[in-house]
Amino acid sequence: MLKAVIFDMDGVIIDSHPAHREAWRLFLETVGRPVSDEELDFVLDGRKRSEILRHFLGDLSGDEIGEYGQQKDEFFRQQSLETRLIPGVTELLAQLRTVGIATAVATSGSESRTQHVLDQLQLTERFDAVVTGNDVSCGKPDPSIYRITCQMLRVDPYHALAFEDAVSGIHAARAAGLVCIGLAGHQSPDKLRAAGADRVVENFLGLSVVQLDAVMSRRGDRAASHSSLARGATI
Repeated sequence: MLKAVIFDMDGVIIDSHPAHREAWRLFLETVGRPVSDEELDFVLDGRKRSEILRHFLGDLSGDEIGEYGQQKDEFFRQQSLETRLIPGVTELLAQLRTVGIATAVATSGSESRTQHVLDQLQLTERFDAVVTGNDVSCGKPDPSIYRITCQMLRVDPYHALAFEDAVSGIHAARAAGLVCIGLAGHQSPDKLRAAGADRVVENFLGLSVVQLDAVMSRRGDRAASHSSLARGATI
């Protein structure tokens, strides 16, 4: 039974990837590290800010990561007026609240940027928990962020569903024991399915709690079939 739905933020709740890429490009230029569009693909795969900074700038101290992270977040705030909600997300959140299903955000983004975005879009009160890259030592695909989020919601991961738009996020959710639906934005549906997405959608328009329950049920059917096969049953 579905008891919780957990959303990644960038590319799932908001269409922020263009602003996110541009903020990183502008920041990296200021520190003498111009990057190509291909290199910037690295920032879109659910990584923590510290991992991105070290990838582009090498070994950095904790103080440097904090200072550079604040500078990058300021560039994002300047760009974020261009971000918009993924179609249908507020309607789905309203459905989930009506039927008493818990909701949360699990993002590798920083706490300050995440809070800024949710406040700006008046979404903060829509979620029962918000877990960010500040709350985990390892970013996605490490499953820690989903395990922590489920603990905060007091829900077994088996009864939770995640929405992700990146391969690393899908791997993290599945490794934590959640069902995962992929949003095909910057990555192809085939790539998301190959990563383990149980279903792929373009956005949330027309998506209902009944449909989410059906995705959860198919996971249960697969588990039952696997158990029967292990006992030598004929399917």
